[in-house]
Amino acid sequence: MPSEDDVECEEIRESGDGWVGSERDYTYDELLERAFNQLREKNPEMATGEKKKFIMKPPQVVRIGSKKTAFANFAEICRLLHRMPKHVLQFLLAELGTSGSTDGSNQLIIKGRFQQKQIENVLRRYIKEYVTCHTCRSPDTILQKDARLYFLQCEQCNSRCSVAPIKSGFQAVANKQQRQAIRASKN
Repeated sequence: MPSEDDVECEEIRESGDGWVGSERDYTYDELLERAFNQLREKNPEMATGEKKKFIMKPPQVVRIGSKKTAFANFAEICRLLHRMPKHVLQFLLAELGTSGSTDGSNQLIIKGRFQQKQIENVLRRYIKEYVTCHTCRSPDTILQKDARLYFLQCEQCNSRCSVAPIKSGFQAVANKQQRQAIRASKN
């Protein structure tokens, strides 16, 4: 007649976790297989072996007259990135070195003539710095502001790191008094 310990060991082997209560030395291959099995159980999307690629819609750029450019799907791209339009706007304007604002239909109107390729490159830099996780490259992140610093919190790997503040672009000083005041404050 089998003892209680024998019955318990049989139940453990049938459940697939034959590691509990055992004191034998396991081979590297057995340990590796166990680790990958646990990873696959906890992350079903990993079982296929394919990484989800982050695909972004291209910006729709239209010229308005000869001195302005409209970024038509600005609000939609901000929504896809899960970022506040104010933050994306600040980055775009700083990187392009111009001024602009959103209109009633949530288009971004930028002062100056810009091509789609230029805006696309700036968006790529924004995504690299403020959207994708610096540890696991996942786009599932949250941008949080804590005491004047922005932190990127990853939803996949729970990594948290600070990101660089947005540096404002060049601002021309129009009149002589402002230039003199700036020079005086520097000295």
